[in-house]
Amino acid sequence: MKRILLTGITGQVGHDLQRSLTPLGEVISLGRNQLDFSQPEAVWQTIKSVQPEVIVNSAAYTAVDKAESEPELAKQVNGITPGILAKGAQEVGAGLIHISTDYVFDGCQSSPYLETDQTHPLGVYGESKRMGEEAVRAGCDLHMIVRTAWVYGVGGRGNFVKTMLRLGAEREEVRVVVDQIGAPTWSRDLAGAIAQMVSKLSSETAGTYHYTNSGACSWYDFAIAIFEEANLLGFPLKIQRVVPITTPEYPLPARRPAFSVLSLKKTSALLGSHPPHWRRSLRQMLAILKAET
Repeated sequence: MKRILLTGITGQVGHDLQRSLTPLGEVISLGRNQLDFSQPEAVWQTIKSVQPEVIVNSAAYTAVDKAESEPELAKQVNGITPGILAKGAQEVGAGLIHISTDYVFDGCQSSPYLETDQTHPLGVYGESKRMGEEAVRAGCDLHMIVRTAWVYGVGGRGNFVKTMLRLGAEREEVRVVVDQIGAPTWSRDLAGAIAQMVSKLSSETAGTYHYTNSGACSWYDFAIAIFEEANLLGFPLKIQRVVPITTPEYPLPARRPAFSVLSLKKTSALLGSHPPHWRRSLRQMLAILKAET
């Protein structure tokens, strides 16, 4: 049984990690109120106080568009503090699992990104996460960086699924981008995979991994699937039409990668199983959400 320090529990991944990590040992779970990543000295003190064997970091600045106007805060939380976390882990002899993102890539490929592919972020958020990756690699030998994408879940604040359900209940028509391709990822599946990784973390397995649900789709395809599955489950919906639009038709402050599907081969080999298909996981998540509302 391990002593695990879990950060970022108020987010959707952190919410599910509390459940998936509990069978592994004693989990010290901290949210932003207990551990603020914009205050790096508090991070150092927490590690020295807790003396964990493993740190799982799901704390992050995730407001992709807001990061363009708050670059210093995004880089502190996503880029600098993870390095302090890594150095602290190294000092107390702990392993570190750190969550990163598909946004470290520019989306110019047409085949799934390998862990070894060149990173080239398009915006402040992606750059801040790349900084965090580099700081983790430099600071802690016993680390796993887990890149994921298009995360949604029952817990935490808003996400694409919850946004679509809200808009679909209010409107007859929504317009959704069709020219960005990725892999939706249920936070519960991601949390389950990370729990498996905790027990597999060693000097031989240390490195960078990709985890999303299997398959790929556009945001438009994802929205269609959400409404179809939600309708079958009896969610209250007014939606009649989902209109496909291009990225330039829905301008946002931060540029997004047009293609950010991540290769799952390395992680599947490590875990001995392939992640479930995104639509199956979406169906399960919506059933849980319906039961809770």
